[in-house]
Amino acid sequence: MNPITFLTLVVGLILLVVGAEFLVKGASRVAAILQIPPLIIGLTIVAYGTSAPEMSVSIMSSFSGQGDIAIGNVIGSNICNILLVLGLSSLVAPLIVSKQVIRSDVPIMIGVSLLLLMFSWDGKLSRVDSIILFIGGLLYTLSLIYQSSKQGAEQDEFTEEYSFSGNVSAALWIKNIVFIFAGSGLLILGSRWLVESAVTIAEALKVSELLIGLTIVALGTSLPELATSMVASFRGERDIAVGNVLGSNIFNVLAVLGIGGAVSPNGIAVSEAIIQFNAPVAIAVAFACLPIFYSGKRIDRWEGLMFLFYYLAYNAYLILDALNHESLPVYTNIMLGFALPLTAITLLTLVIQERLAKKNKTG
Repeated sequence: MNPITFLTLVVGLILLVVGAEFLVKGASRVAAILQIPPLIIGLTIVAYGTSAPEMSVSIMSSFSGQGDIAIGNVIGSNICNILLVLGLSSLVAPLIVSKQVIRSDVPIMIGVSLLLLMFSWDGKLSRVDSIILFIGGLLYTLSLIYQSSKQGAEQDEFTEEYSFSGNVSAALWIKNIVFIFAGSGLLILGSRWLVESAVTIAEALKVSELLIGLTIVALGTSLPELATSMVASFRGERDIAVGNVLGSNIFNVLAVLGIGGAVSPNGIAVSEAIIQFNAPVAIAVAFACLPIFYSGKRIDRWEGLMFLFYYLAYNAYLILDALNHESLPVYTNIMLGFALPLTAITLLTLVIQERLAKKNKTG
């Protein structure tokens, strides 16, 4: 295999991350100059901006006929966001989980994941399915804006970073417009290089494009979420770290696949592997958030280590399955017969303990 292919893959990932940063910076500043409230900037431009790499890759791969990369990128990224991003962030410091996350964001994430599986059951994410997802994304964004403006809590969070006062010079306009166009250009170029190199690597290694989408591409496009959550955790803004991940997962399904499938002439083809294994895994990971978040309203370090264990276990299964390795049945039996049941018992115990603690307080 040509080493340039790996170089193209890495450069493509870098361009995606830098492009998203440029686009968010330029668009946010233009919106601030136009006196758009900082709250709306934060919940729309910034929120969609962290999903820009996934969106660029999904649109590019959909147009190129690589549906496995498009949907594998989103499914893999959502799994990566929960298991890897929250896992690593909680090692920095235990993450705080707000009541809104437990009551609203987690159920919505579970709901959209189930909806995606339902739409994909016939082996295809059609244009109609995608448009429905996109409309759901718009409604979700509007609900966030409404809730936040009603509570007034998030206004302070975004005011300092996305407010603007002073004279608006032509140079300032040009600078920010250049950021927008440069960011968009880098996203397009980065996604093209990433998709093309991913396909080449899959062909050379004789593995499926789906595997590449679920692993390398998904990990690469999750870098903005990883960076955002890690920085938030270091700064002590530990509730933002959790909200960023859950919001990104919801946007990935509703907006990324919604737009990707809507602009694709024939929708997005969905393989049996996604329907029978990977989408159910993403749903299971989303469900696992409920007992973990509910117990103590935080993600402790040991729970973060458990997330990381399952992220490595999931990727190990994908690799063993792709290689048709003889140890796959043994590995599967260990996971199904020991690791998963033990985890389920542990999570159930946490929920029972939390309920008993609440009962004792009220009693």
